[in-house]
Amino acid sequence: MLFIIKESLKLISRTKFSFILSLISTCISVILIVASLLLIIMSDQFESRLKKNISINIFLEDPISDQKIGSVRDRLKEKEFISSLQYIDKEKAAENFIRETGEDFRKILDYNPLPASFRIYLNENYAHMDSINKIINSLSQIAGVDDIVYQQRFVNKILSQINNIKQYIFIITGALLLISIYIVYSTMQLIINSKYEELDTMKLVGAKISTIKMPIFLNGIYIGVFAGLIALILFIVLFKYLEPYIGSDTFNITNPFYVAAIICVGPLLSILVSFVSLRKVNLKI
Repeated sequence: MLFIIKESLKLISRTKFSFILSLISTCISVILIVASLLLIIMSDQFESRLKKNISINIFLEDPISDQKIGSVRDRLKEKEFISSLQYIDKEKAAENFIRETGEDFRKILDYNPLPASFRIYLNENYAHMDSINKIINSLSQIAGVDDIVYQQRFVNKILSQINNIKQYIFIITGALLLISIYIVYSTMQLIINSKYEELDTMKLVGAKISTIKMPIFLNGIYIGVFAGLIALILFIVLFKYLEPYIGSDTFNITNPFYVAAIICVGPLLSILVSFVSLRKVNLKI
């Protein structure tokens, strides 16, 4: 095993151009793969954030007693599809109306016509159209509820756009993965083809198939590790630059899980491509 490791290291010094070419192609592939995977992760986070901000306004009967308001609140807290709720009393409703419209109805009316209400935010697992329609039907059955209002067209448009965007992201990700694998595979094939004379010489002196393949295999792993580290540094610099625009709480590239995943992409890609590329190498002369 020590001999194989030494040979794999010698292979780097003997074929500097091939090593650099492989490193560049693998690094590009790792960047494409990581970028596509980060795109999926960030799109899921964006979808989750949008769904958590979908709100439904539940207007209560007017007038309504404090006891009945408490009863409605208790019923709402029992619902698993509600992530959080906010009570808006009549005075707060009047303040919101005046702030949003700029019109003070109190100058004309001597009473407040706006009812008290609850604003609920949905659990993201229930934030799709079929569930929302069932939720509204369920909420309307609660005693003390007068009307339920939410921005149906706006919510429909958001959920529809989210689904369309995710479909495009998965298509792009698949294409990037195929391109990445092909880039590394093509480079590996060029390197192996350039070493056929050396491989034939090793066969003539009676080298085992493992002795022939393993140095190339380990060389690919070294390249994958270096490519993963380079890609990690580039992504850290990029996200550091984009942090003022996307926010530090949106995505943390220095999370140990993401760091380990990015570094491992290179070796895993190299192992896969090396295994496929070296299948045709045998002891036949």
